[in-house]
Amino acid sequence: MKLKLAIIFSIVIWILTYGLSSIFNPLFTDNIPHINIVIPIITIIVTGFFGILYIRTIETNEVIEGILFGLIVVIVDLILDVIFFVMPNTPNILFDNFQVHIISMTIITLLITTFLGYLAQMTIDLK
Repeated sequence: MKLKLAIIFSIVIWILTYGLSSIFNPLFTDNIPHINIVIPIITIIVTGFFGILYIRTIETNEVIEGILFGLIVVIVDLILDVIFFVMPNTPNILFDNFQVHIISMTIITLLITTFLGYLAQMTIDLK
């Protein structure tokens, strides 16, 4: 496991998810009130992109590496959320429904990274 790379990618995923959700959330909440679809969509896109970058460098046990990478992303996300939003009591879109955010982010992240690991171990013949 490339722990340093996984932690760096996890921090970048967290920063991009928060930054992009801050930019795009007003567009969706003004047009579609009471529906918060921005954070899950951005999480799926950003985690998928960096998951592909991480899994590409792995040669063996891709599924296990995908699960471990997903767990590291979840742990880093939880730590950074607590440090920047929960402890200082800063209200934002994540802080409004924190338990749902953690549960949905955990499920989405683990599914994406595990699936990417599964796809990486397959040999695909397109003939």
